[in-house]
Amino acid sequence: MVKTANDTRQRLVAATADMIRRRGLNATSVRELAKFANTPLGSTYHYFPGGKTQMVQEAIEWTQQSISGFLQKVFAEDPVQGLDDFLARWRVRLLQDEFNAGCPLLAVVMEEPANDDAKAGIQAAGEAFKHWQATLAAMLARHGLAEQEARSLAILSISALEGSIILCRAEKSLAPLDTVAQQLRALFIQKFPKP
Repeated sequence: MVKTANDTRQRLVAATADMIRRRGLNATSVRELAKFANTPLGSTYHYFPGGKTQMVQEAIEWTQQSISGFLQKVFAEDPVQGLDDFLARWRVRLLQDEFNAGCPLLAVVMEEPANDDAKAGIQAAGEAFKHWQATLAAMLARHGLAEQEARSLAILSISALEGSIILCRAEKSLAPLDTVAQQLRALFIQKFPKP
């Protein structure tokens, strides 16, 4: 199979997101990203003339689009099942990574903005979180919740999930995610009763 320039570029974007979720933003260098993505260092500057700032912003955008698409897919038919599927995805992810990686957006916003890369990353991550909230709120509203209630439930769900990921990593345990899943599921069942 012939690799295209787009494959290399996409591999660098995905590697940036993956490295950030494992190491954090400040510990992620362009040189290390090239090694992690198994690409020549020159490729990073060819595809990303804006350097690390551009790579980080595109990795955040890629993450935002990936999760937004997943939210639209799993919440399309049944919000309770959508919640189960979304939490199951994180359960698998945490286990596969042995609790050594979390959400790249969260990793970016948790760091002190040491330079312009971090400041731009924090701004992009904030916009991505807003997009996830809006996407989930729109899906919940499609299932009958009033707009404000859907927005509140979306913020609660994403905040609880992100918080549980931090606790899972710290405790090296799925218990925090399981607790959040149980509580959110009970709330979703209450909000979206089966006919």
